[in-house]
Amino acid sequence: MLIRFISCLFFLSFVLANSQLASGQILQPATWQLAWSKEEVKVGEEIDIIFRVTIDRDWYLYSTDFDPDLGPMVTEFTFAPNKSYELVGEVQPIGAKEKYDELWEGNYTYFTEKAELRQTIKILDATLNKASGSYSYQVCNDIDGQCIPFDDEFSLTVPLAGKAQSSAEGTNSDVAQPVLSSNLNSNPRESTTPYTLITFFFIAFLAGLAALLTPCVFPMIPMTVTFFTGGNTSNAAAIRKAIIYGLSIVAIYTVVGTLVSVIFGPTFANWLSTHWLPNLFFFAIFIFFALSFLGLFEITLPSALVNKVDQQADRGGYYGIFFMAFTLVLVSFSCTGPIVGSVLVESAGGQFAKPIVGMLGFSLAFAIPFALFAAFPQWLNSLPKSGGWLNSVKVVLGFLELALALKFLSVADQVYHWNLLDREVYLTLWIVIFSLMGFYLLGKLRLPHDSRLETISVPRLMLAIATFSFVVYLIPGLFGAPLKALAGYLPPMHTHDFNMPLLVAQQQSASGGNAALVRNEETLCEEPKYSDLLHIPHGIRGYFDYEQALACARAQNKPLFVDFTGHGCVNCREMEARVWSDPAVLRRLKEEFVVVALYVDEKTELSEADWYTSEYDNKVKKTIGKQNADLQIRRFNNNAQPYYVLLNSKGELLAEPKAYDLRVANFVDFLELGKQRFAAGETVDDNALAKK
Repeated sequence: MLIRFISCLFFLSFVLANSQLASGQILQPATWQLAWSKEEVKVGEEIDIIFRVTIDRDWYLYSTDFDPDLGPMVTEFTFAPNKSYELVGEVQPIGAKEKYDELWEGNYTYFTEKAELRQTIKILDATLNKASGSYSYQVCNDIDGQCIPFDDEFSLTVPLAGKAQSSAEGTNSDVAQPVLSSNLNSNPRESTTPYTLITFFFIAFLAGLAALLTPCVFPMIPMTVTFFTGGNTSNAAAIRKAIIYGLSIVAIYTVVGTLVSVIFGPTFANWLSTHWLPNLFFFAIFIFFALSFLGLFEITLPSALVNKVDQQADRGGYYGIFFMAFTLVLVSFSCTGPIVGSVLVESAGGQFAKPIVGMLGFSLAFAIPFALFAAFPQWLNSLPKSGGWLNSVKVVLGFLELALALKFLSVADQVYHWNLLDREVYLTLWIVIFSLMGFYLLGKLRLPHDSRLETISVPRLMLAIATFSFVVYLIPGLFGAPLKALAGYLPPMHTHDFNMPLLVAQQQSASGGNAALVRNEETLCEEPKYSDLLHIPHGIRGYFDYEQALACARAQNKPLFVDFTGHGCVNCREMEARVWSDPAVLRRLKEEFVVVALYVDEKTELSEADWYTSEYDNKVKKTIGKQNADLQIRRFNNNAQPYYVLLNSKGELLAEPKAYDLRVANFVDFLELGKQRFAAGETVDDNALAKK
């Protein structure tokens, strides 16, 4: 009974949370305050305008200092021209965090809980009274998938010497006491990373286990045993030395990741992850090591360096134990280097903790077996001798290196629009690489240093089956399949030139062989406005202007599907990739609705004849995005995205609007309910919705 009661409470809470999400509500997750950096300023001096933001729990605010073309909406400031002062530099974010996002394929900066941004100005004239301007920003929430763009104006009295200071003016601004420094110690928001630190630790740990199987590492086992069998020591002393040996290995590897993070910092990490130069460099490095793993050449360190370190190890004692660990790291470098590099590149995201955690996980997996061999050297007798199976491991790693190298080339290709590695080219290369890897595992290919394979072991056969199964999964992607499981690794769908479903639809439409597809081609009543700037995914033909779409819905007697979205709305992209792409949803959107995508953050300015003053905030709406956002607020009492609305041809509400929800069945039910009510002539009272 207790379990059933708890389950009911959980279900009820879930329903209430989702109903609150869908109902109309105006959210204000960020509150802005303005202040000056000092109480008084004279002509010729500089002073900072401080923008401080209090951010609600579970929300985050995008900062100002990342690539505005990445995707998320960058916080921007505009200052009213005034000859009495000049701007010194740009707005500086204080204490912003940085993350890499798999969906946008780049780094962005953001704030949680509290934010501070500063603009330095120089006072030129004693007649200056106020500094004014406006700012626009976006806040998002990963808990319920909402993103909301805002804009506001500010006006702040300048504290000139001898003049009284008055309050700041602005819809969302209050003057705080002058602030000379800030303290933004808040917990990092890990939910925006592809995985948590704990998950990353285990991934790096598995990479360390993989490194143990490489041929460069295996010969170090007898060397380790030989070193630790010298002399007569007690079991306790042997275990103590083994622990020091393992900790030394961990320390050497971990310090590398820490130094990279501390010395180069977040700016370098952002450059490392997104700029074309390091991505091409990593691409070349991965290819270089892949060719070595495949047997084209051997990578060796200078013998003088290895011998010098080895001589230190021969001295014995704890000093010698450390140098024995250093020898292990150096000798094994040619095989562990690419794997270590992969962990460091994966951890490049401006965090101090992540490289440490990654290298700690890798080195711990790498060090534990060697510490055990040091403590119990007799284990050596039970190990298989080094042979052809180790070279096979090396070759398989070489194939994987080739496949992973393409990711770095793809990043540079997408950023600079080289169009060298479009989606179908990328998939073709992966299919070929993994097919060759499968044939190698079956013994159909032999490379240098390979032993003749008379029989195939069961583990090797299982790995070949998994490899060919992966190849079969990739093949439909050549013809337009979304391959959702690989969305973070493949180039985006819009780079795909050959889309079989679209070609079939076009051919059947031309021949008149499929009435549904013909209707799909005729869903547009006229050429959509702004179609040169905006798009709808998955080949859906629709509009980007509400009035134009409503007129078409009226002409075709179809329900209207309104998508309040944004360029910088990551959860909108996730809904499109995981829900809209489902055949049951996509068919309905293409065939049974007139679709309009209303971008609330589109900054294209309309002609002055199309401007209007909003009844909601009495501000003039000059851009496409501001007019769309104003429509969402005034009509549906909501300002979060994604937000989906179903209307009849008169613009009346057919169903309770829907927000972020990755359950395909729920979205299909939402569309079906709207379609049924449209056919029955039923509507929902949106006046009641506006009161919620």
